[in-house]
Amino acid sequence: MSTQLSIIAVTVVLHILYWARLSRVDVAAPFHNIVVGHILVFASRLNFLFGGVFFSTIFFRHLPELASLPPFGQALIKAVLIGAVLFGLFCYSLELERLGKAIEEPPRDSLPD
Repeated sequence: MSTQLSIIAVTVVLHILYWARLSRVDVAAPFHNIVVGHILVFASRLNFLFGGVFFSTIFFRHLPELASLPPFGQALIKAVLIGAVLFGLFCYSLELERLGKAIEEPPRDSLPD
C-alpha cells in the first residue's frame, strides 16, 4: 500500500509541476547545438517507448489474473493510476522534445531579417 501511495504522490507532483511550468514558463534553450537537440528529441521518443513497455508489462503480467476480476472500484482506481502515470510520461517526453527543439534552433539574434 505504501508503494501505491508513493506512486500517487509522485504522479500528482509531476503533473502539478508540469502544468505550472507549461502555463507560466517558456522553454528557453541554455545553448544552441543541433547534436544535443537531436539527442534530447531522441530521448523524448525513447521515453515514450518506455511508457508503452510499462503498460505492456503491467497488462501481460496481470493478464492471467483476469480469470477472477477484482472489484470494480479497485480495478477503476488502478486503471486511473496507470493512466495518470502514462500521461505523466507523455508530458515529460513532450517537455524533452520542446527543449530539444529549442536547443536545435539557431539563436534568434543570428537570424536574418
